[in-house]
Amino acid sequence: MFLAGIYVMVAALAAVVAGDLDPPEKHYKILVLLPVSSQSHKNVFIPLAEALADRGHQVTMLSNSPKSTNHPNITDISHGLQHFQNINMFEYKDDWTTGFTMFEKVLPVIARDFYKVPLVKELYERRKEFDLFIVDHAFNEVVYPFLHQAPFIMVSTPGTDYRQSAVLGNVMNPAYVPSQSLDFSRPYSIWHRFLNTLIHIAFAVYWRNWNIVPQLQKEISAQFPELPPLLELERNMSLALMNTHFSIGIPLPLLPSQVEVGAMHCRPANPLPQELESWITGAGSSGVIYFNLGSFSRGSYMPVQYRDVFLQAFRRLPQRVVWKYEGELKNVPDNVMITNWVPQQDILAHNNVKVFITHCGLLGTQESIYHATPLLGLPIFADQNRNSMFIRNSGVGDFLLWEELTEDVIVNAINDIINNPKYKDNILRKSKLMRDQPVSPTELAVFWTEYVIRHKGAPQLRSPAAQLSWVEFLMLDVIFLLHLTVFFLYFITRRILRVIYAKIFSANDSIKKKRE
Repeated sequence: MFLAGIYVMVAALAAVVAGDLDPPEKHYKILVLLPVSSQSHKNVFIPLAEALADRGHQVTMLSNSPKSTNHPNITDISHGLQHFQNINMFEYKDDWTTGFTMFEKVLPVIARDFYKVPLVKELYERRKEFDLFIVDHAFNEVVYPFLHQAPFIMVSTPGTDYRQSAVLGNVMNPAYVPSQSLDFSRPYSIWHRFLNTLIHIAFAVYWRNWNIVPQLQKEISAQFPELPPLLELERNMSLALMNTHFSIGIPLPLLPSQVEVGAMHCRPANPLPQELESWITGAGSSGVIYFNLGSFSRGSYMPVQYRDVFLQAFRRLPQRVVWKYEGELKNVPDNVMITNWVPQQDILAHNNVKVFITHCGLLGTQESIYHATPLLGLPIFADQNRNSMFIRNSGVGDFLLWEELTEDVIVNAINDIINNPKYKDNILRKSKLMRDQPVSPTELAVFWTEYVIRHKGAPQLRSPAAQLSWVEFLMLDVIFLLHLTVFFLYFITRRILRVIYAKIFSANDSIKKKRE
């Protein structure tokens, strides 16, 4: 306990000496809730949790992942439910919602079982002890009962979410803001604007009003009948920390309650394990290709035909390959290293790594830009299609479609990215823009987190637009009144003109009769 106190004091003094942030007024208790999240999503929260803990705050993290930090001021616990484990993303590759239908089955079951877990039940009963709640925005409506009559922040790990933005009172314009799953070359054509508008509306209705949230509401109401509806609880959000930045996305008009902290999880490289370092440096001038489909999708789930075509393609390349693959592989070429775990950012930062073959998850994409390694995307589901379009449109890499994969397609794409200097030049420029910020994203997140606590939910950040209905926000009632007024004026003017015309016509008739 004594050593833990010394650790915190040293960390806090280091922050003060560095001039990053003023010391906190007091130490707070913060509960971080991400029970339906992948390990990669949790990796976004770890830097924020550790930065808050360094300042003396007591942070409790509840997730569905193993313990990820040993910081003495962080209690990192897992609820133990297995409903969101070992999901094969390839099964949802052709899903019309780009994979979100998996949550139709998973989330209601989690909502039914979540509050029956003893440690979850204990945390819920102690919820008033905490000064603030921090919630993973994506897929975690199940924790909204914790947020009743309490200040809370949401972290949008997939970046900008137009649905969340609308809840805060900032409706994003589909004329240029992409949906969760798709993007197009800009400026959007009339067809793309029409399609994007339909997707914006359809997905919001599908998730919030038609399918997912209504199912969750049924399960939650059965356990907490006295609570307001989930979507009403969500409207009390104080702040959204958005995992995006205009330098690696598009500039957006944001409210004070929307703070960009994109790439908060990115960090300078650490030394690689000796075996991995030797393998990468031993590749010589040809360099290394790094292949990883993320923490959520296991390599062993990859359909056999795709796995085999990659093995054959890699066999034809002069580069060495580091392939994160969970499982056994036969007939692996001599230039391929198979491993079930890799320190991804440390590999991406190595100057001998030439290409990152990725599923286009946002976090891996940000890490690759931060460390200036060009990308070759293979999107599978959800926001990965949107991110793959960003990779191509911004010139930091390219992407391929699974259905079109052949040995030649893979080899040609890799050779193009390695040999065409535009990709490296573009990603170096993007990396410089990402890093050129007045303060680090973590410092920004820490400041606004403490700001919300200091000001007891910071109601001054909330836009009045958040309290309006859609009819009021879109001025539909005013537009109706304007149309009614125009119609009334038209009707009155027409009647007056008729009377005038009739009098003039009758006067002319009288004059004609007198002349006759």
